[in-house]
Amino acid sequence: MSTDPRRSAPGPADPGPDPGSGPVDPAAAAPASRPRDPGAAEVNATAASLLGFLHDGPKTGWDLCAAAEQVIGPFWSLTRSQVYRELSAMAERGLVEAGPSGRRDRRPYGLTEAGRAAFAAWAEQGPGQATIRLPLLLFVTLGRHIPAEQLARTLAEQRRMQAGSLTDYLRLRDELREHHADPYLLATLDYGISVARATVRWIDRLPPEVLGGTEPAEQTEQASRTGQSAQARQHEADEA
Repeated sequence: MSTDPRRSAPGPADPGPDPGSGPVDPAAAAPASRPRDPGAAEVNATAASLLGFLHDGPKTGWDLCAAAEQVIGPFWSLTRSQVYRELSAMAERGLVEAGPSGRRDRRPYGLTEAGRAAFAAWAEQGPGQATIRLPLLLFVTLGRHIPAEQLARTLAEQRRMQAGSLTDYLRLRDELREHHADPYLLATLDYGISVARATVRWIDRLPPEVLGGTEPAEQTEQASRTGQSAQARQHEADEA
């Protein structure tokens, strides 16, 4: 007697109770999140960057300076004095531990469990709202008080620098891709590429008067005439 293959084939695994058959506990359904350690030390972003580098293994102050300049230098200013000052402060707080002196009396620093907890607490808080301080935008905002030739010359120089950065970033991205670099590093580099490209396009699309085609005095006079015309039209509309 033959057997129906449809009946002999193993069925799907038991899906369990119907999700819609009863109330669902929101706490049980929500993905588990890592609670912030209330005992973890608070660190600033500069110290957190050093703790992040130390996750890859012990490093001397010189190593950390080199890593900071190469990896985060284009978007995060970090001086040598800051590196050593933060290392000293974190060593006193037990976040890093200095090892024996090596070549040229350089001492490697290793990450402690307290340092890992401090970094995790910093990451849990997130970066927060970015603070924008762009001298170029400040310069353009006050452009009507700046001589037209100087404004045009400055914008041309800024465009040249941004275009140069874009070329360097694109070349670096190709090199990193060839060596299968860290995807997080590539993502950061892509952000820099986007910003440089957007800045070049923004300068190219500025109106002639901003690019220096109109003297600041003429801009002010033109704005005044425009405002007076608008007021006159509004007055006529009110009387009608």
